[in-house]
Order: sequence, then C-alpha cells, then structure tokens
Amino acid sequence: MANYRHLVFFTGAGMSVESGIPTYRGSGGVWAQYNYQEYACQEAFERDPEKVWDFHDRRRELIAGCQPNAGHRIIAKAAAHYPRVTVITQNIDGLHQRAGSREVIELHGSIWRLVCAATGEVRENFEVPLRNRRCRPDCYWRPDIVWFGDPLRAETIEAAVAALKDCDLFLSIGTSAVVYPAARLPLIAMESGAHTIEINPEETELSSLYRETRRQTASEALRELFPALAAV
Repeated sequence: MANYRHLVFFTGAGMSVESGIPTYRGSGGVWAQYNYQEYACQEAFERDPEKVWDFHDRRRELIAGCQPNAGHRIIAKAAAHYPRVTVITQNIDGLHQRAGSREVIELHGSIWRLVCAATGEVRENFEVPLRNRRCRPDCYWRPDIVWFGDPLRAETIEAAVAALKDCDLFLSIGTSAVVYPAARLPLIAMESGAHTIEINPEETELSSLYRETRRQTASEALRELFPALAAV
C-alpha cells in the first residue's frame, strides 16, 4: 500500500453501521421503517415541513450520539502518509470530518447544514433539536441534503469525477451500488486504471468488476489493508 500517490475512499451507509447508524435499505434500514415520500422529498417538505423536521431532528439526535469508528479514523490518518487522500461519501452524518478527514466530498449533502429555501443561504448548525426551523417568517430552513427526486449538485459531481480520474487506488466501502448516479462513479476509477478494492460484507452489482473484494466490515478490512495506520 505504500506506493500509491492518490487514494480515494468511496463510502456508503455501511461505513457508519459500526458507529450505530442504520443503513437505508434492507432489514432494519431507515426506508424499511419509514416511507420516504412522507419524510425525504421536496413534496413532503412543502406539504408538512414540521413533520419532515420532526423526522430529521430524530436523525440528528441519533447521529449526534454516535462516534467515528476505527474505519473512519484509519481513513483520516491516511492523509498524513500519502500525497493525497480524498473521501467521496454518500453519507450525510459528518463522521469522516469528526474523525479528522479534511478533503471530503459529500455527494448527498450534510444533515448538519441548513439551506434557506427562499434565498439559497447555507449555514452549519449542530443544534439538537434545531431551535428555530424558520429562516424567515414565511420560510423554513431545509436540511442541506439530497432528497429523493433531487439532482446532485453539478459542482459536487465535477469534484468527485476529477478525483476519480486522478486516483491510483480506489476503495469502495459499504455502498450498495444501487443509488444512481453515485453508483456509477466507481466505473470512472476503473476506466482510469486505478487499482480497485471493494469492501462490503455482501456482494453488490459491481463486485465482479473490482480487482479485489473483501467480504468484511469497514474496520476489519481497513485494519488489514493499513496495519500501520491501525496501530497508530
């Protein structure tokens, strides 16, 4: 692992499971318990912003009580040992940043940012629960996350694509490879000639395309791949 110059860690919900944050799909996943059409789309927000905010306040409270796991910490430490390390994450929990990672591209936004639906103003907010849900008397703050039906921001995709084309080691961790367009991003690293590793306890639609696959949790696999970082 010592000879790579640019590592990209591409992380999904499975990255944060060991921290106590449920995945979104499958048994026990968030969308197995809640209907996204009532809590995670613009139409639901316009119908009943208080109901949507009640849901997201519960998510914020859950996430605030969780800590970065060993996998998050190993990824953060990698930045001190390689010329460049980029994290591209589908997660909205902010655990990579809390672990110390600095170059983090959040494909689906952050639950710790708010955006004014009227002006587009964005600000960080870590209150649990959020004390003032209105940005103006006639307008609510919206969580700065990509809901169902929302497009990904062009500048976010551009930054991710640039990193993927430049990297020589690509590690996909805990992502189901079914949420598009994010699910297609690993193909860019493959086409650019990077060495590719999939870390996931379960097989995914893209598993056969990776040069290496590890059927392990994030922390287990990263400890084996980066023993020096795990020991620090």
